[in-house]
Amino acid sequence: MLEILHDQNAERHLSRDEALVLPLGEVGIADIPLVGGKNASLGEMIQQLRRKGVKVPTGFATTAYAYRYFISAAGIETKLREIFADLNVEDVDNLRRCGKQARLLMLQTPFPLALQEAIARAYQSLCQQYEPDTDVAVRSSATAEDLPDASFAGQQETYLNVHGLEAVLQACHKCFASIFTDRAISYRQIKGFDHFNIALSVGVQKMVRSDLACSGVMFSIDTETGFKDAALITAAYGLGENVVQGAVNPDEYLVFKPTLKQGYHPILKKRLGSKEIKMIYDLGGSKLTKNVSVAPSERNVYALNDEEILQLAHWACIIEEHYSQVRGVYTPMDIEWAKDGISNELYIVQARPETVQSQKTENVLRSYHLVLGEKPLPTPLVTGRSVGEMIGNGKVRVILDVHQINQFQAGDILVTNRTDPDWEPIMKRASAIVTNSGGRTCHAAIIARELGIPAIVGCGNATTLLKTGQEITVSCAEGETGKVYPGLLSYEVQELPLEKLPHTHTQIMMNVGNPEEAFSFAAIPNDGVGLARMEFIIANQIKVHPLALLHFNELTDELAKYKIAELTAEYENKAQFFIDKLAEGIGTIAAAFYPKPVIVRLSDFKSNEYANLLGGKQFEPTEENPMIGWRGASRYYDDRYREGFALECQAMKQVRDNKGLSNVILMIPFCRTPEEGQRVLAEMAKNGLVRGENGLQVYVMCELPSNVLLADEFSQVFDGFSIGSNDLTQLTLGLDRDSELVAHLFDERNEAVKRTIAKAISTVKQQGKKIGICGQAPSDYPEFAKFLVEQGIDSISLNPDSVLKTLLEIATAEANKR
Repeated sequence: MLEILHDQNAERHLSRDEALVLPLGEVGIADIPLVGGKNASLGEMIQQLRRKGVKVPTGFATTAYAYRYFISAAGIETKLREIFADLNVEDVDNLRRCGKQARLLMLQTPFPLALQEAIARAYQSLCQQYEPDTDVAVRSSATAEDLPDASFAGQQETYLNVHGLEAVLQACHKCFASIFTDRAISYRQIKGFDHFNIALSVGVQKMVRSDLACSGVMFSIDTETGFKDAALITAAYGLGENVVQGAVNPDEYLVFKPTLKQGYHPILKKRLGSKEIKMIYDLGGSKLTKNVSVAPSERNVYALNDEEILQLAHWACIIEEHYSQVRGVYTPMDIEWAKDGISNELYIVQARPETVQSQKTENVLRSYHLVLGEKPLPTPLVTGRSVGEMIGNGKVRVILDVHQINQFQAGDILVTNRTDPDWEPIMKRASAIVTNSGGRTCHAAIIARELGIPAIVGCGNATTLLKTGQEITVSCAEGETGKVYPGLLSYEVQELPLEKLPHTHTQIMMNVGNPEEAFSFAAIPNDGVGLARMEFIIANQIKVHPLALLHFNELTDELAKYKIAELTAEYENKAQFFIDKLAEGIGTIAAAFYPKPVIVRLSDFKSNEYANLLGGKQFEPTEENPMIGWRGASRYYDDRYREGFALECQAMKQVRDNKGLSNVILMIPFCRTPEEGQRVLAEMAKNGLVRGENGLQVYVMCELPSNVLLADEFSQVFDGFSIGSNDLTQLTLGLDRDSELVAHLFDERNEAVKRTIAKAISTVKQQGKKIGICGQAPSDYPEFAKFLVEQGIDSISLNPDSVLKTLLEIATAEANKR
């Protein structure tokens, strides 16, 4: 070990600006010029947030003064400037040559003795807190790092599991040299930073033994949509480097912050990642760390339990609130965390401002749409996790080795296993990125968002299925699943200005079925959700008949049984799969629009549609006319479906009571008589959903002539009504809307239909209850929306793509009515 020549207090007489090393606990967010963004943030959390329960490992940091002292004492700035005199970051070979020369010069220049001694004292002090030769993480922290509008994260090097003073000194020296990595040089040049105005601090921090547990990244904002009320957490086994670099497909958890702060447990979504490898200590080996395979039994369970998910989300809220207060402006955060496998405690190991969504303007809503005309959508070649909500197209360029990036041409679509900061010089020239591995918080995803290009990560086999030169379209505009289509498909970008929109007395609500689109839709001006369809979630995300889950062992269809077993592999109790997934889907929609009302229609499949679900044929009758048969309310209290309806009720109770989303209003479809309504309410009460308790309101669909004629009696049973114009039209005109023979007669603007609707509105209003409409008609016909306003309807629920257009029509209609 290096001999300590000076007294332990030798530096105390120096000012902080001249100190070579400072304890992390003595620096804060104001010290970015002194110790860089990363170390300043760690010190800020140690000083300010430990008392609020946020755990941060301790350590020390070399200062910007130490870096400049090293450069000046060795007299190497002139040589560095000569190296960069002919720098051209657009020329990959030139960039590599300059970077290599600069790093070599730095590494061949010894540290001044005073700097070595300062690091030695600080490390010895850390060892006294823990053990001799304690293991530490040695991380670079640039003075222009982690700014609100630029993220230098990953530009310089990090070294994990470093033991002993000599190793610490070597790692610090390598970190200093890494200020001239190719990626850091390129990024600074693009962002307009002077290479010689930036200094580098090194943070030396006690390691968290996540090699024996798990680690990951979390954002205090939804990374794709900018939705501010959700925290996104990713997790995988081992040290966090694999998650950050996208070497693994991690678990993902989404938590709703507002009701978390109220004491609820609002985990909106849990997605199991493959987690195939983990990075651990290379004990007795030649390297600091190594990757090993994860046992299949561990891959198939979540890396974090619910309590740990909620703890991390709680810390994300604390950190976000603190930084927002310090900066005086809302500051969403990008946070790295780790779990110690020895103590089983969670720690925060980094926190920086998020730099993409926080910089976007909220005055324009931008959306991408494929333009196919009459052509059907082709079958995707590859799918994965979508990043960016955009569309891009071009020619594939498959690159498996970073040393081949000079083959890349501007406008190509980069297809690779994963990216790390070494790939950044070409990523900025790509029209899209597709990777085999990674999650929504991996390097490729973060850089793609920052660059404003679409990316699909975690595809598994993209480098095998896609070929260099192949023309493809990368679509991230269809929800969480990104799709790679063959050919150069046409697309359009719509920009909707949100300023100076008129306010209407009539509430403008939305019809939402797909939870994956809910956060995006919530950005459109609205008064809530007038119709959240359960059917979409059941058909697309659950896919199984509820009774097939309840009676799994009795299924006679072996193929269906096999598929159900695959879907529910993580569930011993198969019925719980239905409850959890339905609660996740509805919970996500409810959270997106919270605290505005979200009217959730209970299941309204017809018997033939239920039969098409996995295992459904065994439990469904064959009806001649399912459209007016065993559907809606009549199923809920029937012995043949009662226990299936109980699962729906349990899911909705979980949404309202466990997740705290009491803005959910439940709605009963196809309720033929007031007496039937009473029976349904009694059935709901048996399953813990009591009208009036915890503010629970129950609405009824007004879609049958009986609902209109007996609206006064239905008003005694339910809290409100929503007109279903599709069913009401077909039953008023006596036609089957599924029959092409009479389809030409189907028109909601028919006078008989309009009179029926007018009567419904007037009767319900006389009873002092609310009435809206959630059918298709006002989305399709502006004159129909005008008619509804004239009748005094309370709310109109529209398809998201027609909200702004119809809003203007309604504003005009209200003005004319006055």
